[in-house]
Amino acid sequence: MDAAYDEIADWYEEVFLAAGDPLGTRGLLRELLGEGRGTCLEIGCGTGVHAAVVRDLGWTPAGVDLSAGMLRHARDRLPAVRGDATRLPFRDAGLPAVIAMMAHTDMPDYPAVLREAARVLRPGGAFVHVGVHPCFCGGFADRGDPEAVVIRPGYLDRHWTKESWTDKGVRAKVGASHWPVPELLNAFVAAGLTLERFAESGGPVPVVLAVRARKES
Repeated sequence: MDAAYDEIADWYEEVFLAAGDPLGTRGLLRELLGEGRGTCLEIGCGTGVHAAVVRDLGWTPAGVDLSAGMLRHARDRLPAVRGDATRLPFRDAGLPAVIAMMAHTDMPDYPAVLREAARVLRPGGAFVHVGVHPCFCGGFADRGDPEAVVIRPGYLDRHWTKESWTDKGVRAKVGASHWPVPELLNAFVAAGLTLERFAESGGPVPVVLAVRARKES
């Protein structure tokens, strides 16, 4: 299995993460996941940077990622395995919580990932999605001036692109898949996940959309 992030793993760990959490993703994770006990699996865990928040909330973090390069940096942060998000190496209905943090645009078949998340969740288990905002981020969105984001045609086109308003971020390096809001949320429903709560962060125009869903009992 080839992983685009293998080529940029060191840059991601040493340069990109040095900026901290300017988008407020960790706050969204705290808000929507909440306190709990048991294993919380992060799909697309990357370097494991979110494990500390998961652990602070009382959960036991674990991860899965396709990139061996990223997992090399994750080894001291959480137990993790290399694997395909559309074929998770976990048994049915075994986990109380699953999260995906800023990862859905890296996954060309995110609906299949959501189905896998639902499969491994136990009845009543929680799934938290925190991802780039479909309405305001993508190849169609020019965020060069954060006070006046320009949205060009392209939002309605489901596509993959490396086009980005900056060459300093991740998307210009590895590309991104785009999912319009209805298509994204309908994929949750189709996977058997009940939508519970929503949140946004970043500004003045939101950069992140977060969703909490639950597997029906």
